[in-house]
Amino acid sequence: MTKNLDKEGLKSIVDNYQLFYVDLWGVVHNGIKLHLEAIKTLKEIAKKRKDYVLLTNAPRPNFVVKSFLEKLGMEKEIREHVFTSGEAALLYLKKNFSLKTFFHVGPPRDFDLFKDFEKLKSKSIEKSEYLLCTGLFDDHIDDLKYYKDLFEKNIKKKMICTNPDLIVDRGNKRELCAGSVAMVFEKMGGEVVYFGKPYPEVYNQSIDNKNKKILSIGDNLNTDIKGANLLEYDSLLISNGIHKNEIKEKGIEKVSKSYETICNYIQSELKW
Repeated sequence: MTKNLDKEGLKSIVDNYQLFYVDLWGVVHNGIKLHLEAIKTLKEIAKKRKDYVLLTNAPRPNFVVKSFLEKLGMEKEIREHVFTSGEAALLYLKKNFSLKTFFHVGPPRDFDLFKDFEKLKSKSIEKSEYLLCTGLFDDHIDDLKYYKDLFEKNIKKKMICTNPDLIVDRGNKRELCAGSVAMVFEKMGGEVVYFGKPYPEVYNQSIDNKNKKILSIGDNLNTDIKGANLLEYDSLLISNGIHKNEIKEKGIEKVSKSYETICNYIQSELKW
């Protein structure tokens, strides 16, 4: 049974945990502005001398996301806790693909992550050795059939996906993410290596999490909550995020079951 924390707040359970994984987009901000109650909560967690990681499925290096958060008005002390799926992917690529040519699937703005690999970028998908997916092309942001056609003759190449999210809400606008493109590739029979939640690598790279009692907080059942379930962490779902309408219509128990996940707690917004 999922417990609702709207009345008691996170403070009612904070002492049960040593480490908090907190999603950024949908929990701490909405792509346009910070959620002030969430910021207050992070400060209270720090006062309790508890660790937290702002773990995000952003296909960019840590410093780029920190810079974006600074523009939103987030204090430096909080920004220092950021760890991105892009950073985890970068470490993997340096170790395993440092001499291979790739074709980039995603907008030019995502390429900050791969400056060290710029000479290995191929303009032709046919001439590349692997595919690097960070999102959707700016001129094909909602047409998944385009990607199906693009991949058809390149399905034997490995794809590295730096953001497993399928969708995100930017303010009130819903957008497709890299995970949706990677899913097209997988359904066609391609192999995808994912970096980000719910896959363990990004959690383990971000901080020393051994033998700690952990709570994972996020608004996405497919990534934040599924990741917690796979790693046997407790979880708190923020209900005003991605699944807002589904939860209103069906209730948390039915919705979480439909995604094959278990939520220990639910809160409409992250609040102390």
